[in-house]
Amino acid sequence: MDLRIFTEPQQGATYAEILRAAQATEAAGYDGFFRSDHYLAMGISGEPGPTDAWTTLSALAVQTERVKLGTLVTSATFRLPGPLAIAVAQADQMSGGRIEFGLGAGWFEVEHKGYGIPFPPIGERFERLAEQLEIITGLWATPAGETFSFSGKHYALTDSPALPKPARPIPVIVGGMGRKQTPALAARFATEFNVPFAPVDKAAAQFDRVAKACTDAGRDPAEIVLSVAHTVLIGNTDAEVIARGAKYNLPEEYVRMNPLAGSPAQIVDAIGQWREKTGVSRVYVQVQDVKDIEQIELFAAEVTPQLSA
Repeated sequence: MDLRIFTEPQQGATYAEILRAAQATEAAGYDGFFRSDHYLAMGISGEPGPTDAWTTLSALAVQTERVKLGTLVTSATFRLPGPLAIAVAQADQMSGGRIEFGLGAGWFEVEHKGYGIPFPPIGERFERLAEQLEIITGLWATPAGETFSFSGKHYALTDSPALPKPARPIPVIVGGMGRKQTPALAARFATEFNVPFAPVDKAAAQFDRVAKACTDAGRDPAEIVLSVAHTVLIGNTDAEVIARGAKYNLPEEYVRMNPLAGSPAQIVDAIGQWREKTGVSRVYVQVQDVKDIEQIELFAAEVTPQLSA
């Protein structure tokens, strides 16, 4: 089971605090350190303010050594696909080939309004997502010395030199609970499919849809890594766990179905059940507060060894 830390820096964190969390993640033996791509805090002021995802990851690329780095997930509404392909490829070069790229349609409308970012209707957002996935993966895959062109409804590229190239083929993460378009996009582009913050039965059903979409597209479903993301809430009693969830405004209903909420032994058991029911092989351990190094280290010390055993 791959275990990755997943952070939400828009809730309030400086780069120095993010770096400390990333280096603690690496020291604790996790497989990856991932961050959200948001510009607005949710439910709190978010001071001292947001940090840009790809600026942050580029810096972490040269200040970490082993841990994989990426977004869960970048919003297709935030950046044009050509410049985004350049930024991600450059970060991958800087890291020595440790970047993984999650891309989604974008969903947080208030955030877009707050920073002057256009927020088209959901149908158009999915159209743009599909075109961006095709463009970005196409640019990276174009052989050196050749050019890449694309003509779509929302984007057009003419004779792009398709440079720079990443250090190696960058894994692409697609995720979410969309019943039709999301599995279809995963079948076309994804190395990994992620279901965030969903109950086990709904996650299993979505993984089944992805498998069917792969089969329909003539692709082996086993080629796609299946992953989930949940908030880590370690506590010795139910009351302690629920109280920790309330600190982050998490509903008790979510806390009770969350496989990463409970004592270390309960979490190990829950992850095992999820693996059996869904086939998941990767878990993103969401830390709501980037400064909460204690949870990162406690999970590594008390949960990870039991999963390895």
